[in-house]
Amino acid sequence: MIHRQELNIIAACEYRYPMDRIIQQFKYEQQLQFQTLLAGSLICKKLPRVQAIVPMPISQERLIERGFNQSVLIAQQLARQLNIPMWQPIIRQHQHAQKGLSRVERLEGIHQQFKIDSRIQTRYRKVLIIDDVVTTGSSVKALTEQLENIGCKQIHIACLAAAKI
Repeated sequence: MIHRQELNIIAACEYRYPMDRIIQQFKYEQQLQFQTLLAGSLICKKLPRVQAIVPMPISQERLIERGFNQSVLIAQQLARQLNIPMWQPIIRQHQHAQKGLSRVERLEGIHQQFKIDSRIQTRYRKVLIIDDVVTTGSSVKALTEQLENIGCKQIHIACLAAAKI
C-alpha cells in the first residue's frame, strides 16, 4: 500500500527493474502477451470487494497513437477473474504525456482532463480504479473526484507499479 494525494493505493510492486521494463514493453511496444502476467500481479494482492472496475481513461488522441488503453486491457482481465463488470463513466480529454514531468507540472491542469460521459446510465457505488503506473497520484485523484461527482461512495485504487517520488 502506498499513499499519494491523501489516497491509499494498492501497488502490485515498485516501478523498477524488471517490472518497469515489462510495463514499458506492454505499453509502448505493444507486447500484449504481458497483460496476463500484469493482471496476475494485481490478483495476487488482496483486492477489495467492489461492484465494478474502472480503468484509467486515456484521451482519444492517445488511444489512436497507441492503439489500445493498457489500463482497459488489465481491467478486462481483472473483471473476468473477479466476475464483475468493467465500467467507463469518465472520459479523458487532451491528455498530455506525464512521463518526464515534474510533480508540479503533473498537478497543474490535470482536473480539466476528466469529464463525465453523459451517455452512461448505469451507476455503481463501490468501484476499483485500475492504473498501470502511479507516480504523484494526480491522475487517480482527479478520476476519484469525478467518480465521487457521479455518486461513487467507496473508491479503491490499484496500480501495477508505484514510482518513487
